[in-house]
Amino acid sequence: MMDGDRAQLNPPNNNIKTLVTMVVAIEIPTVVLPNSSSQQRMPVVGMGSAPDFTCKKDTKEAIIEAIKQGYRHFDTAAAYGSEQALGEALKEALDLGLVSRQDLFVTSKLWVTDNHPHLVVSALRKSLRTLQLEYLDLYLIHWPISSQPGKFSFPIELEDLLPFDVKGVWEAMGECQKLGLTKAIGVSNFSVKKIQNLLSVATILPVVNQVEMNLAWQQKKLREFCSANGIVITAFSPLRKGASRGPNEVMENDVLKEIAEAHGKSIAQVCLRWLYEQGVSFVPKSYDKGRMNQNLQIFDWALTEEDHHKINEIYQSRLISGPTKPQLSDLWDDEI
Repeated sequence: MMDGDRAQLNPPNNNIKTLVTMVVAIEIPTVVLPNSSSQQRMPVVGMGSAPDFTCKKDTKEAIIEAIKQGYRHFDTAAAYGSEQALGEALKEALDLGLVSRQDLFVTSKLWVTDNHPHLVVSALRKSLRTLQLEYLDLYLIHWPISSQPGKFSFPIELEDLLPFDVKGVWEAMGECQKLGLTKAIGVSNFSVKKIQNLLSVATILPVVNQVEMNLAWQQKKLREFCSANGIVITAFSPLRKGASRGPNEVMENDVLKEIAEAHGKSIAQVCLRWLYEQGVSFVPKSYDKGRMNQNLQIFDWALTEEDHHKINEIYQSRLISGPTKPQLSDLWDDEI
């Protein structure tokens, strides 16, 4: 679990009614966001919606199915192209009475082209219109860089980068919260050094830092720093999927295969259970009904001390190098 006392996992609220379909919905534990103004709670497991080649209809149907299975935390971003499908799915689920808005936790992110003080509020309003929501539960700065407004490209060309006004942008993020457009604010892809820079100018503290984290990139230093400062980590690419063209160092790992077989679980379940035991939240992405359910079957068993020792020995390397081409030399501040 988390090293710090300020962030703690809470068991599911037994007063919340579960949804019964062909699969009994699982009540997902929540993590308290210590830096939030009202000790906001976020479901530990969320459903990611990073871009891929599936159609919007697939995304919408998958989200409806996820809600039926018990998912309440949904992660998107302006740059993903999934806000519209997510919004349509949530509206349908709300209209059908499958879930209430207060039970949902929706996160979106500010893209680098809008990462300028005068554009933040309007960018969030645009995301809310696309999502058909009145407010977000969490709004994140997607990357600690800024680029030319209105010029979307990926990867981002270095010639389009502009100075990142972290103080001004963060003040605008705070204004979003004061206006009731989002309940909480945070960051994504911030190193320890970049969070330190933010904390030196912030009056409202970030509640979350969403970063790559998996068994082949365990982020020990960042985890310890965030825990000590009341910042909850949300892990993206928790199964190390999303950008690799070579072998998957997690899903094709022989050691993890042995651990999984010993517990009668899948490698994916071992990965997610390890993240849960570190006290972080995570947003795996799967549109497969069976795998969606398997990703929630991680709360009634535990890894052994020997398992943890073996996992600690896994070779560490970063999967996601960054959004620019070529890569920025100081994006991660040489942190490992």
